[in-house]
Amino acid sequence: MKKVRELSLVLMLISFMASGFLYSQDGYPRILPVKEQARVVNSWLEKRLETILPEIMRREGLDMWLIICQEYNEDPVYPTLVPFEHLSARRLSMLVFYDRGKEKGLEKFSVSRYPIGNLYRAAWNPEKQPDQWQALAEQVKARNPKKIAINESATFAFADGLTATNRQLLVKYLGPEYSRRLVSAERLVVGWLERRLPEEIEVYHHIARLAHRLIEEAFSSAVITPGITTSEEVEWWFWQKINSLGLRTWFSPTLDIQRPATSPYKDNVIRRGDLLHCDIGITYLRLNTDHQELAYVLKPGESEPPAGLKAALACGNRLQDILVSEFKAGRTGNEVLTAALKQMRVEGIKGSIYTHPLGFHGHAAGPTIGLWDKQDGVPGQGDYTLHYDTCYSIELNCRVKVPEWDNQEVLIGLEQNASFTREGVIYLGRRQTALHLIH
Repeated sequence: MKKVRELSLVLMLISFMASGFLYSQDGYPRILPVKEQARVVNSWLEKRLETILPEIMRREGLDMWLIICQEYNEDPVYPTLVPFEHLSARRLSMLVFYDRGKEKGLEKFSVSRYPIGNLYRAAWNPEKQPDQWQALAEQVKARNPKKIAINESATFAFADGLTATNRQLLVKYLGPEYSRRLVSAERLVVGWLERRLPEEIEVYHHIARLAHRLIEEAFSSAVITPGITTSEEVEWWFWQKINSLGLRTWFSPTLDIQRPATSPYKDNVIRRGDLLHCDIGITYLRLNTDHQELAYVLKPGESEPPAGLKAALACGNRLQDILVSEFKAGRTGNEVLTAALKQMRVEGIKGSIYTHPLGFHGHAAGPTIGLWDKQDGVPGQGDYTLHYDTCYSIELNCRVKVPEWDNQEVLIGLEQNASFTREGVIYLGRRQTALHLIH
């Protein structure tokens, strides 16, 4: 049955590709209708629950995992565990995962009145047991787990979704013996959130191309008229275009301007000779992107940017190369940061690294590799180790003096998305190696 479902998904994607469905007439990668988005997301979820979750639970030595949350106060991990159509928790929601071993596999159910799609059977009959908490305690004790993982963590917010009130009630109903078996699900939650299926990574390239196409259009004369268009107008263009495509942005798009200090203009109107920088992130199929790219507004008679600006971008690309060369499974984020910064300084690059995981969230679960204000390492989140089949936003900057701007220092902020697999670090879609040109 599992192979039939996978074959069905593959045939569906092949059918879309054959019909040209993945690309629209205006050059944007096509976006699936909502029904097909649901089919893709739910197929991924089913496979993730069958493969990734039991693997992570066994890796961490946990035989039961409880997710307990309430409507409009969802645990951060809850939306990643339920079907596409299930938009929020209902009243008091309780998901239970119990590992019965490799032969029998993972048992998953909801201590609720109704099942959740085809993934979670309902394990509560209010007519027989009116108390939902008591029903949960009975289900737990019937399985006699040795370690019961709950979502509480002082390090990762993603793994800290169990409220104080719900924890108190859980301890009360489980009683002293089973309450002593409660342990943090921190590493389980992070492992679940950060791990990507091969299918997810494959489609991530498509999602990144969507983001790249947005930036290409924004950095063009179709959107920008030098001397008239403001940076704020471009930011709102991003908002509107993303919404019009049926996508979401997970943070406010930004666009900023750098120009020679000798320029008489100090406003936010985009002008010829300006260096532009954008920062945007979109959400599609429950996956997020995060990109920063740069553009140059050509002056009359120019066909390319000043050599100094091209060299500055090349410096940023070199810093990217240094950073991704230090990605090694088993290293902590802080170890990667330290090694990359050491080589950066050896090569005389003046820069900063603040790279983060990417996935179900924009600033996602996994090892933090520097923060802009913590270049000596990030305690806790930076101590988590790198694992294969994960994705990152390669985010950093360098400062370079530009001869054509009287040796004024220019900030080159770059952010490109990449997967980390046994084949190495692979950029999703592409990475920027040349400035966008606005004619």
